[in-house]
Amino acid sequence: MTIQLYNTATRRKEAFEPLDSTNVRMYLCGPTVYDRAHLGNARPVLVFDVLNRLLRHVHGADHVTYVRNFTDVDDKINATALARKQAGAAGSLESLVQERTDETIAWYHADMDALGALRPDHEPRATQYIAQMVAMIEDLMAKGFAYAKDGHVLFRVRAYEAYGALSGRSVDDMIAGARVEVAPYKEDPMDFVLWKPSDDELPGWDSPWGRGRPGWHIECSAMAYELLGDTFDIHGGGNDLTFPHHENEIAQSTCAGHGFARVWMHNEMLQVEGKKMSKSLGNFFTVRDLLDEGVPGEVIRFVMLSTHYRKPMDWTEKKRAEAEATLRKWAGLVDGVAPGALPPLVLEALSDDLNTPLAITHMHKLASEGDAAGLASALTLMGINLDASETPAGSALDALAQRLAVLRVAAMQSKDFGPVDAMKAALVEAGVEVRMSKAGVELVPGTAFDASKLEALDV
Repeated sequence: MTIQLYNTATRRKEAFEPLDSTNVRMYLCGPTVYDRAHLGNARPVLVFDVLNRLLRHVHGADHVTYVRNFTDVDDKINATALARKQAGAAGSLESLVQERTDETIAWYHADMDALGALRPDHEPRATQYIAQMVAMIEDLMAKGFAYAKDGHVLFRVRAYEAYGALSGRSVDDMIAGARVEVAPYKEDPMDFVLWKPSDDELPGWDSPWGRGRPGWHIECSAMAYELLGDTFDIHGGGNDLTFPHHENEIAQSTCAGHGFARVWMHNEMLQVEGKKMSKSLGNFFTVRDLLDEGVPGEVIRFVMLSTHYRKPMDWTEKKRAEAEATLRKWAGLVDGVAPGALPPLVLEALSDDLNTPLAITHMHKLASEGDAAGLASALTLMGINLDASETPAGSALDALAQRLAVLRVAAMQSKDFGPVDAMKAALVEAGVEVRMSKAGVELVPGTAFDASKLEALDV
């Protein structure tokens, strides 16, 4: 099976041919660990988790090296630690930074695990690779691509002629259309920071340019080179990273003499009910917010994968309810069934630039045909573990279905259907579809399902 992937660098879909089929290498830009991961942060994790699973299916489970980093040195992290210190937290600012990053990484792992994402082979922290960053910066300076001034080291953007090729913009266009920092230590407004000074309180490391810390862009270049080598197969991230982060990574890595990534993949952004997610609109929420509300991780994953990664993804309550209803049906179908051979149409869909919505369409057909073994295999490749999709709300509906069935039997004997009608009305009010037949009672969450309204039914 040939995998086709859309390469941002060439702006076309290409047949993916790894440099070494026994060691397919992929790097994904990970989070800056200063707070909980919001829903948009989860999208690249899930997209590239599916790609990771696909690559392992095609090339072998032991023939893929997947790296996703943690940026654990950053001004936002420093700001959260400073806020804690000002609120009376004990310890130095540096120790509070360490405490915050450890805490946030643990949150991130718990949340992404709940979404069914496999842990990458390597999860490097930026602070573990400072020496490699310093070495790369020194090399860039020796070659004339970087310069030091006032404790800062900056990359000379105009010294790299191909700058802008990934995002398709010229340097002058970028200056005209972007907010670039104008600083006295810059030769050119577009030059970006490789190293910056730290005061005695902030995290910092000794360097030839004084005590300081790395700029954001050099971190990924150094870690990718150290863990994946001079040239590797795939570099991924959200399309908001195309410029400046990925553009800058390419510039500094290429000028340092590295081939860097051959295929660049970017997922589109996330919306909520048709609008950009933002705190000002009141539609901003984290993955943990949804999990704590009783939304199963598998439902979040299913909704995310129902839209192609190169299209904007719109999270809606309707999609959430429909996904939960679908997965409950599928869970009943595959319960106790061992996965069979992977259906070719599912593999073909995923191999065509990760067409997860088409794969899900094929999975609906497998379910309708009663191919439980094929569906189980497809669910495994998509990373959807239905054993984990049982929720308090799902258990409550099962209990309510049993109660309604008992009431129904009693009503058929007494001819008093008042209690049955009352319970049905309460369930419908909660957005539950009530299905009664000779086989029994089935309760299915509808598009307007509200689990909180089940509390009125004492479950």
